[in-house]
Amino acid sequence: MSISSSENAVGTIETRREPQATVLVVDDDDAVRFSICELLESVGIEAIGFASTQALMNAEVLGRPGCIILDVRMPGASGLDFQNYLATNGISASIIFLTGHGDIPMTVQAMKAGALEFLTKPVRDQTLLDAVNTAIEIDREKRAQQATANANIALYATLTPRERQVMEAVVKGALSKQIAFELNISEITVKLHRSSVMRKMKTPFVTHLVRAWQSIPADIRHDYPA
Repeated sequence: MSISSSENAVGTIETRREPQATVLVVDDDDAVRFSICELLESVGIEAIGFASTQALMNAEVLGRPGCIILDVRMPGASGLDFQNYLATNGISASIIFLTGHGDIPMTVQAMKAGALEFLTKPVRDQTLLDAVNTAIEIDREKRAQQATANANIALYATLTPRERQVMEAVVKGALSKQIAFELNISEITVKLHRSSVMRKMKTPFVTHLVRAWQSIPADIRHDYPA
C-alpha cells in the first residue's frame, strides 16, 4: 500500500493512504481457491475467495480496488458469463481468467471482452503474481483517470453555454480573433470568457484545459450543450 503526502495551505503535511487492493478469487475448487488466496496473502496482497460468481455478487465487494481471478467453468454462471454481466452493467474490473479447460476460441472471447490474462492451470506462482500485480496497477490507473474525469465533469457543468463554446474552440486551437468571428462577439469578450473558463476549470495553462476536455466523455459534453 503506497502512501502519498501533500502540503496544504498552511504548510503542514497531509498524508493520504490509497485504499488497499483486494483480489477476489472465484473458483469452485476449494483446494485451488485456498491455494491462490494463501499465495497472495503470503506476499501481502489481501485476497477473498468465493466458490461461485453468485457468492461474489452476494458479498457486495465488487466496488473494491484490485482485480478478479475467475475460473471459467463453474456451477451456475460461468466466468465468461460473469464477465459479460459486469460489462453489461457498466462495472469496470480487471479480470484474470484461470482455467484447466481453456481453448483458443474461449481465450479469444475473453480477451476481446477485456480480460487481462487467460492462464491455464496449473500456473506458476510467479506468473500468477505478475499477472495480479499488473491487473492491480491497471485498475489503480483506471480509477485515477475516472476520478479526474469526474472532477472535470463537475467543473464543466459550472460553465455557461457561451463559456462551453469558447472552451471547445480554444481546445481545438482556434485563436481569439477566430472565435470572436465565429461567435459574432468581440475579441475582448472572448478573452474574458476564456479567462473565466480557465479559472472555473482550474487549468492555468491551455495544455491542461485540453487534457481536461479530453477526459470528459463526448456524451457528457452533449448533456451540457454549448
